[in-house]
Amino acid sequence: MKLYSVSISIFVLIALSTIVNAQPAARDSCNSTLPLNDLTFNTSLLQCTEAWTPQNFILRYARTAENTWSFILSAPDSSAFIGIGFSTNGQMIGSSAIVGWIPSDGGSGTVKPYLLGGKSPGEVNPDQGDLTIVNGSLKIESVSSRLYMRFQLTATLPRQSLLYAVGPAGFFPSSPDFRLREHRFVTTTTINYNTGSQSVVKVSPHSKLKKTHGLMNMFGWGILIIVGAIVARHMKQWDPTWFYAHIALQTTGFLLGLTGVICGLVLENRLKANNVSKHKGLGITILVMGVLQMLALLARPDKQSKYRKYWNWYHHNIGRLLIILAISNIFYGIHLAKAGTSWNGGYGFAVAVLALTAIGLEVRKFLKK
Repeated sequence: MKLYSVSISIFVLIALSTIVNAQPAARDSCNSTLPLNDLTFNTSLLQCTEAWTPQNFILRYARTAENTWSFILSAPDSSAFIGIGFSTNGQMIGSSAIVGWIPSDGGSGTVKPYLLGGKSPGEVNPDQGDLTIVNGSLKIESVSSRLYMRFQLTATLPRQSLLYAVGPAGFFPSSPDFRLREHRFVTTTTINYNTGSQSVVKVSPHSKLKKTHGLMNMFGWGILIIVGAIVARHMKQWDPTWFYAHIALQTTGFLLGLTGVICGLVLENRLKANNVSKHKGLGITILVMGVLQMLALLARPDKQSKYRKYWNWYHHNIGRLLIILAISNIFYGIHLAKAGTSWNGGYGFAVAVLALTAIGLEVRKFLKK
């Protein structure tokens, strides 16, 4: 009987412990009392807004002195960094941010400014950006399983396009570089500092179309066409396999490139873009040259024809010019889209591999002669 009673007691204790541990982190709201006692300004001045409802981000702010704005960002402590960015155009790239975290091992909290120079972690640089931060104002603490990050900015009016982010669970930036990993969640809002109203900025519905436009052109004109040219120049000992491989590669590259150009024209129409005239002109020129190359296949003279050398001259040189223009326009398109170094680096690596392969085959061919 005693054993039975002890078992029941243990079961009850485990159940109670499970219930306590399963309780969610305390929620904050604009009606809650701010649990911070060492603030250097009057908290009654603070305006409050539900900055990011799905993640329970609460932003409190006020102009607490001449050209001095005080901010307190509250968010659940999910063992990750939290961040708020100030953008000039609603985009991440080019924004400046304040990011804070408290390690799970009980270490001291850290708050740092960052420059969001691109979408890859290597382009997010600590201790940079154009925010004028009041000395000693960067602080973060955990209260009742919530993070409270505070800072002060010197500005007539802070930027109204705000970005919020939550980092990957269990990761905390560390010295010496304090690099951030890619966030788990992010949202962009626009705030009216006078009324406290905030509206969510929807992700551009054309982002997938933009990415498709870039990838189709990159793989079509910028990779497959080059591979097809290398096959035609250096694989002729495998006749007629080289010819069919060349035709297959160039046709596939042309179709992908055509799809990319069409996506680009649709994208220009939807975005009403006015800074892509050069990019568009080069793209259409490349497409016309591609069409001429495909038509040249139909007018290909026999090897014994006296016109074959002129056809070869035309086909080879138009192909080379097409490749040069395609590579240039792809890099120019990446620049216009502000896609960041990941796109530049990825395509640059592919071009470098193809260039080294072509050079190696040219050297081999020269030595054989």
